[in-house]
Amino acid sequence: MSNIFDLFRRIEKKESTEPIYAIIAGLGNPGEKYERTRHNVGFLAIDYIAERCGVKINRARFRSLVAEATLGGHRVLLMKPETFMNNSGEAVGAAAAFYKIPPERVLILHDEISFEAGVMRIRRRGSSGGHNGLKSIIEHLGSDAFPRIKIGVGQKPSPDYDLVNWVLGRIPAEDAARHTELYPKIYEASALITEGKIDDAMCRYSR
Repeated sequence: MSNIFDLFRRIEKKESTEPIYAIIAGLGNPGEKYERTRHNVGFLAIDYIAERCGVKINRARFRSLVAEATLGGHRVLLMKPETFMNNSGEAVGAAAAFYKIPPERVLILHDEISFEAGVMRIRRRGSSGGHNGLKSIIEHLGSDAFPRIKIGVGQKPSPDYDLVNWVLGRIPAEDAARHTELYPKIYEASALITEGKIDDAMCRYSR
């Protein structure tokens, strides 16, 4: 029996000392004022991933709330930057530099107004597309070659509707229900991307 306990201790020690292989960051704004707004759908998605991994994102580090978890067979750092959306790169860049994570192993979950709620798209790399959080991350990583999962939050009701008011508006109940149905797919896609199977993730979930 003692040999079994020794084995468990060795396994636990190995898991706890495994280096961070990848970063998964959900974007949003901190504080109750911004909870469940369209701009915070990245926070909601990363919270779901943390729950599925059996961890809580509650440790303060890299100007973020973070947690370590195992996903896709690797040790990953889950992040919710507390820098506010426009400065997300300060947090993500600091974590990537500390763990020496290359951009292709930094996965970003963020809101996308070009798609309706319930729609997700996966991209291997690309420009910011006008998203200030992505713009900041590109600046601080010095590269746009990082994967991202775009989570649809719906388009503005009219061209002259203020964009800031739209993304900082509360998510309607109907759209929230669509997001809830989408989170398991985001979790599965994130696991595949972490495994290095982004093409599989795109084929299965980027529709």
